[in-house]
Amino acid sequence: MSAAGTTRGTVGAVGTVGALSLRPLDPLKDAELLHSWLTHPKAAYWLMQNAKLQEVEREYMAIAASEHHHAYLGCHDGRPAFVMEKYDPRYIELVGLYEPEPGDVGMHFLVAPTDRPVHGFTRAVLTAVMDELFADPRTRRVVVEPDVTNTAVHALNEAVGFVPEREIDKPEKRALLSFCTRESFLNRRSQTTQGSQGARGATP
Repeated sequence: MSAAGTTRGTVGAVGTVGALSLRPLDPLKDAELLHSWLTHPKAAYWLMQNAKLQEVEREYMAIAASEHHHAYLGCHDGRPAFVMEKYDPRYIELVGLYEPEPGDVGMHFLVAPTDRPVHGFTRAVLTAVMDELFADPRTRRVVVEPDVTNTAVHALNEAVGFVPEREIDKPEKRALLSFCTRESFLNRRSQTTQGSQGARGATP
């Protein structure tokens, strides 16, 4: 992953849904935008529905101050469209809940609510996020822990290569611990690319 404090250019999805890019999140300048996303009903699984603006600021200031947790604002064709967090599961979120392996990286992502959804956009965002995480050669496996009832994200995760392992109890939720190795992600990505090329080449 890019080091905190740097700006990433395009990270994926050019030619499909548009250009996606990442930059380090500014906990003060971006707080109002994040607050509008996190308190939206579609972000219920982030458990910040009733958060005040100052609480969002404090949350992301704490992340900015941590050496084990980083937040990034994602843009679609230059406009803010999603947020991504990466964390070290040895110190954040999953301490004592599983045995981390070398190269494990935890991840959260949220796509901004919209009244005009673009088909395939959320999967394109997740693919770009995974591309970015695996761009770091030290990353061998991505770890996620979504709420067990969030079936939509389970399906999305599995589509890009995540394999559910087991349910775990976190203080705030019961979660589905899932893993995606570099090999699994690249295999799924290759299959998706081949499928898309085949569909484009098919005779109507």
